[in-house]
Amino acid sequence: MDRGILHCDCNSFFASAEILSRPELKGKPVAVAGDPDSRHGIVLAASIEAKRFGIKTTDTVYLARKKCPDVVFLAPHHGLYSEISKKINKIYLEYTDLVDPFSVDESFIDLTGTTRYLNGEFVEIADELRKRIREEIGITISVGASFNRCFAKLASDMKKPDATTYIPRERVEEIVWPLPVSDMLFIGKSTTKVLNEIGIFTIGDLARYDREKLIARFGKHGGSMWDYANGNDQEEVHSYYEKREVKSVSNGFTFPRDLTSMDEIKSGVNSLADTVSSRLREKGLLAYTVSVQIKDKEFHTIQRQKPLSVPTHLQKEIADVAMELIRENWTGEVPIRLITVGVSELVSESDAGQQMSLFDDDSSINREKQEKIESAMDSIRKKLGKNSISFGLDQSKRRAD
Repeated sequence: MDRGILHCDCNSFFASAEILSRPELKGKPVAVAGDPDSRHGIVLAASIEAKRFGIKTTDTVYLARKKCPDVVFLAPHHGLYSEISKKINKIYLEYTDLVDPFSVDESFIDLTGTTRYLNGEFVEIADELRKRIREEIGITISVGASFNRCFAKLASDMKKPDATTYIPRERVEEIVWPLPVSDMLFIGKSTTKVLNEIGIFTIGDLARYDREKLIARFGKHGGSMWDYANGNDQEEVHSYYEKREVKSVSNGFTFPRDLTSMDEIKSGVNSLADTVSSRLREKGLLAYTVSVQIKDKEFHTIQRQKPLSVPTHLQKEIADVAMELIRENWTGEVPIRLITVGVSELVSESDAGQQMSLFDDDSSINREKQEKIESAMDSIRKKLGKNSISFGLDQSKRRAD
């Protein structure tokens, strides 16, 4: 018997969550932006009404306002989103413990072993979940149902908002194969471009292509893409309660405009490293390796990493190494479109304690000061929200708008 996997995706989640706390905005175009007061702030989410005006994620505040002068901008409240996400997952957990959050607004659910799935109520459960989330939480979700994670995710994207889409194994060639190859999980713009260059435009084209040629061109990822296109995704849905070992932490962002100067790049790296370091401290971990990935506007990608003699969880140290890698490997000839900052080779703070003694006196003093600064920032964020304070460039280096 095939597995019964659901992918539940909250519609316009950040905007929907904000409207829950401000019901007077229901039915109005609403956009959540990283910095609503700046014309260069970035839209993180748009309500269904805002999307009707063409407003989309990564639009600048300036562009979104041009598209819809009446759009209401709100600052993000990540604590609120986390709280609502937990309530939604609590409803999913009434059906099975195999609930695997994919992000704050998405979860995979494996119903294979449940009595109702064995009784053939697969799609009915998906519809029931949509109804319950809408009535009990106050937001809508789209649900994809299929026999593996990849196609369940694909299905949830096919109809929005508040819809269920079912892809059974016997209808894969009919439903899935005609879709653009870019619709499939883990195939981004740069990979799509290369696939198009070798004559692969649809998921069916990918499924019928020679697997070994894909591996020769893309490495291990080529084999995985072929497997996914042919319905061979065997990745399991983990239990919500399963403790998982964290092997790496990263944060990336595709910028709404190309970056050409080191000041712009440093500002982006500072923000990305800040998120990475906060996650490390939250989990009580330190990293021995810092990595950076940059992708230019022509979709060329550079990936580099550097091992550290002493592990760290400090934003400044992670950002400094990331900038060092960029300066050494980016020529500056083609503007940067995307940056990802990551860390790996993780160890617990307790296990790494002895390594700290390797610092010389001056380094220890400087590191202690930085620890105090970043710990203070963590405390402020716990009280006032994650976006209440952040790293940036020296004000003297900023250009006026």
